[in-house]
Amino acid sequence: MLIGQAPGKVEAGGGKPFSGRAGRTLFRWLERAGLDEETAREKIYISAITRCFPGAHPSGRGDRVPTREEQSRCADWLERELRIIRPKLLIPVGRLAIERFLPKLPLDELIGTRHIVEHAGGSSSVIPLPHPSGASSWIHEPGNKGLVDRAIGLIALELRA
Repeated sequence: MLIGQAPGKVEAGGGKPFSGRAGRTLFRWLERAGLDEETAREKIYISAITRCFPGAHPSGRGDRVPTREEQSRCADWLERELRIIRPKLLIPVGRLAIERFLPKLPLDELIGTRHIVEHAGGSSSVIPLPHPSGASSWIHEPGNKGLVDRAIGLIALELRA
């Protein structure tokens, strides 16, 4: 199960999660873990912390982060999905999704790590990924590529298990 922040502008219009530029990066990562985009879309349930496009960020760079109230209004959807799907592997993408399952720590302490987490659907391995958006400066900082590579390797191991 892969969990993002919210639908982006492209996704809100097309109904297909991660179908914009960030999705192309995400699916390149998943392909390195052994799943081409078509197979990934067939085998991985994709969800989000919120269900609606939150609008553009006031700076004009990327999307606005959903408010706590918006997150709260959508929380029951995700809880129900977790109970129904009972995922073996959770891949939270981006800080908002990561913080739903893991402690609030710097991304460089979380990306490239594997955790076991209890949630509404039971217990899952959690392997976080940074947000693949061009608006995210984290993925372009020196040293972070190795952490993403490590996360992709961990995802590949989980998929083979």
